[in-house]
Amino acid sequence: GVQPQTETVWRQANKYEVPRMIFVNKMDRTGADFLAVVSQVKSRLGATPVPIQLPVGAEDDFKGVIDLIKMKVINWNEADQGMTFSYEAIPAELLELAEEWRAHLVESAAEATEELMDKYLEGEELSEAEIKNALRQRTLANEIVPVTCGSAFKNKGVQAVLDGVVEYMPSPEQVKQIQGILENGTEEERPANDKAPFAALAFKIATDPFVGTLTFFRVYSGTVKQGDTVYNPVKSKRERLGRIVQMHSNSREEIKEVFAGDIAAAIGLKDVTTGETLCDPNSIITLERMEFPEPVISIAVEPRTIADQDKMGIALGKLAAEDPSFRVQTDEESGQVIISGMGELHLDIIVDRMKREFSVECNVGKPQVSYREAIRSTVKVEGKFIRQSGGRGQYGHVWIKLEPMDITDDESPIYEFVNETVGGSVPKEFVPAVDKGIQEQMSQGVLAGYPLLGVKATLYDGSFHDVDSNEMAFKIAGSLAMKNGALEANPVLLEPVMKVEVLTPDSNMGDVVGDLNRRRGIIEGMEDALGGLKQINAQVPLSEMFGYATALRSATQGRASYSMEFVKYAEASKNVADTIISARAVI
Repeated sequence: GVQPQTETVWRQANKYEVPRMIFVNKMDRTGADFLAVVSQVKSRLGATPVPIQLPVGAEDDFKGVIDLIKMKVINWNEADQGMTFSYEAIPAELLELAEEWRAHLVESAAEATEELMDKYLEGEELSEAEIKNALRQRTLANEIVPVTCGSAFKNKGVQAVLDGVVEYMPSPEQVKQIQGILENGTEEERPANDKAPFAALAFKIATDPFVGTLTFFRVYSGTVKQGDTVYNPVKSKRERLGRIVQMHSNSREEIKEVFAGDIAAAIGLKDVTTGETLCDPNSIITLERMEFPEPVISIAVEPRTIADQDKMGIALGKLAAEDPSFRVQTDEESGQVIISGMGELHLDIIVDRMKREFSVECNVGKPQVSYREAIRSTVKVEGKFIRQSGGRGQYGHVWIKLEPMDITDDESPIYEFVNETVGGSVPKEFVPAVDKGIQEQMSQGVLAGYPLLGVKATLYDGSFHDVDSNEMAFKIAGSLAMKNGALEANPVLLEPVMKVEVLTPDSNMGDVVGDLNRRRGIIEGMEDALGGLKQINAQVPLSEMFGYATALRSATQGRASYSMEFVKYAEASKNVADTIISARAVI
């Protein structure tokens, strides 16, 4: 059914207005219920699902699908693992259900235009072409979402999904033109046209044991060939494209040229990371960067043997290049290597990949939560840095207003800087230094050394010295103002909170809810789930979720499962905050 990860992807698709269709997978699994999933799509995603298929059977009896447009059953040949299929008549016992859902389908198609609606209301049949064109029109307008079903593992329904992509999804020319920033700071749109200047976005880095680094990129405008030189405006570097390949699952096909709208992979690019732009060196543009979440959990890792030491460094470097939500750093005090990610499972997978793919054995420390800090009050504060040591001195002086910002979810801004000085009280060439000083202090926090979130800093006054003022002095003044102001502004400790969904048999509901309550969880609701299970929705602090998989398995004899994702930072309770602050006090 609809999972938390589904909702996350859906929010992103809504944000960028991406037309979409749904494939309900694993129809051969126990508890599979296609129409229940369609209902979930409507209630939980707020979408308008339009099934264009119905399953024939479910669970172990899943045989094929009913094509509601052709009104035929598609049966796949299990002898060749679903490579071939045939159209057959709909069984009599399913005909009434198929006609009911076809009526919904035709009505949804008819709403595309007045002409089709008139034809539909007059009782005339819509042709297959009219239905498909109308569904495509409404899908591109994000009015409906076509829904198909099948079993990808058994190759049942996959061909129909690919046909649906061609029939209902937009071509590159039918989506909004990509916007970018030119060197002079102005915005420009690039059309999905082969004759336009080349512009592409690197969206994935992968390591292949045979060819090395693969940089996957999507061409938004223009074309690029093997041997061409491309420019990376983020790093201000030129790189030559060597081999270009088109990926077919895990196989590669070498190609000579990539056109607008195409996706390909370049072999051997050295300095490109996920989210960076590749463009024509003679027409430089920076496309919108991808946004990656900040890690919420960290663990220390160390190689088990000296032989593993160098291999671990190489492995972590490659894994970090592939996954921007995974970070690696060395603790300056202890010298330990710290890896950070989006959850316990995320880091477990990283450690497992080091072992499987790079033959690196390592010892893993206890997970550490990535807390944050915030302010709760508005203050006006002075930051002054004056130093005389003979000769030219240092002088920086600012007045800053600090205000708390709303940080209720992961989409909230974490910092805003505003310059409201007038009359040159702080020369404009020193304003960026003040901003930088504030941000550097925010990265250190004031309670327990954790970064500050949700601060609006307004520079509204100050003073300078004609000789002694410089960028460094104003940077330090900004940092001092931030530190002193944050201490006055009722600082609090924030902890990451996870959205948790537990699927459990009804008989175990009480045990599961009681355990979540003991973990400081807030139960948001309970509902019926697929397969006769109950779904418990809760928000639980990440620090309380360590070892939860084992505890849940024990409490339900392995009959329950759960999923979780980061949802927000929330103020930690006093006893939790006191414990963390006393262990890491920085003042």
